[in-house]
Amino acid sequence: MNKILIAGNWKMNKTVPESLELIHALKEKLRSPCAAEVVLIPPFTSLHSAAEDLRGSDIQLGAQNLSHLGSGAVTGEVSGTMLISAGCKYVLVGHSERRTLFHESDALIHQKLKTALSEGLHPIFCVGESGEERDAGKTKDIINNQLTVGLNGLTLMEMRKITIAYEPVWAIGTGKNAKPEQAQEIHEVIRSRLASLYDPELAQGTRIIYGGSVNPENSSSLLSQSDVDGALVGGASLDADSFYAIINAIK
Repeated sequence: MNKILIAGNWKMNKTVPESLELIHALKEKLRSPCAAEVVLIPPFTSLHSAAEDLRGSDIQLGAQNLSHLGSGAVTGEVSGTMLISAGCKYVLVGHSERRTLFHESDALIHQKLKTALSEGLHPIFCVGESGEERDAGKTKDIINNQLTVGLNGLTLMEMRKITIAYEPVWAIGTGKNAKPEQAQEIHEVIRSRLASLYDPELAQGTRIIYGGSVNPENSSSLLSQSDVDGALVGGASLDADSFYAIINAIK
């Protein structure tokens, strides 16, 4: 069984002092060994301070984005090497808000995955369909295409560093979430696609987590599904009590 991963994506929230306050509260609650691997994903401005404060703890650090380029005259971008130096292990790639608000294509996301891997990061690769695509019955086609293009040419060794996050676009920040059986169905689709692209062993060994309005009330039922290996938490990760309740929902 894959170790559960619970990642908190803070998005464009929390100043540096606010980030440290939240980290202190979480560290107090997570003093005993945790059944999950916990990852905090604050804004870029808080990464260095967060890394210093997390030193010696079991909590990992991630970034919300990276450039597909390694370095150079690319004003406003942040490279994977910079993220590593700031203390990051993980990085989100292909989050639905990057796809929709910033029009990141599957091809660009593929380049970001390759860059993240080449620079030593562990990508959390996000896939998901819009409400219109779901209503049109295109969910499986959309997911399979995102996986096929995004993972094109990656080796088995590279794939072992990747976590897949299924985050239906219609559930991000809307208060709606996929029912547990809906999440399980799409996680099965993802695992099946990984088996066809690589092999069944790789598919079973890849963590597939769910993101989309995860909260303390629905986390237990979502995490009890056989193919749900964790959660990518948005708004509920901004409160220590709520985030801890989700972590504590692991059976």
